[in-house]
Amino acid sequence: MDTTAPAGYAFSTDPARLDRALIHRWLSEDAYWALGRSREKQDLAIDGSLNFGVYDTASGTQAGYARVVTDLATFAWLCDVYIAPEARGRGLGTALAAAVRDHLAPYGLRRILLATADAHGVYAKAGFAPLAKPEKWMALGEQ
Repeated sequence: MDTTAPAGYAFSTDPARLDRALIHRWLSEDAYWALGRSREKQDLAIDGSLNFGVYDTASGTQAGYARVVTDLATFAWLCDVYIAPEARGRGLGTALAAAVRDHLAPYGLRRILLATADAHGVYAKAGFAPLAKPEKWMALGEQ
């Protein structure tokens, strides 16, 4: 991945680098959309997705995470974006969303979607916008 991370951080799509226990703790204990998610379900989600890690280059510790559910042909869903509390305020969330966008660009996907209750500004800086025609969209399950 060639998208530049903020100084002191690096991005990687290498699933072997992911700290799965840490990701599970972040999401199941602190992310409103994943509270209570089991470790088994989280591991299945990681295994079935394109994963992005954010790493502190000095310590090598993981500082953030995002995953993408995609067919790499027409569609992608950006989800589980999380930046560790101690790493927030450094532009990592926006940079991570931009890294995902740039990584997926060569595939020529028709659309990349995401859902957020509170971080619209973060994603807008990476080019995401509200649905132009939300009346065309439907969902099955939790909304």
